Amino acid sequence: YPINRDMTARALGFDRPTANSLDSVSDRDFAIEFCSFAALLMTHLSRMSEELVLWTSAQFNFIELPDRFCTGSSIMPQKK
Repeated sequence: YPINRDMTARALGFDRPTANSLDSVSDRDFAIEFCSFAALLMTHLSRMSEELVLWTSAQFNFIELPDRFCTGSSIMPQKK
C-alpha cells in the first residue's frame, strides 16, 4: 500500500514522520540499557569481591572476615 508518511503525520497532528518507523511501534532500547547497566554493576561487584578475597589472604591480611562469611575446603577443613 502506498502510504504518504508526511501526509499521515500531518493528519495525526505530528510535526513530521519518524526517521525509523520501528522505533515508533516497537522500542527495545530499554532492554539493552538494562542489560548494559547490569553487566557494568556485576563487573564492579566482581572486582570488589576479588579485592576482598586478596585482602583476606595470608600474604596481605588487611582484613579478617568472620567464619560465618567464609567457606572452607573439604580437603583442608582448617583453611578458610
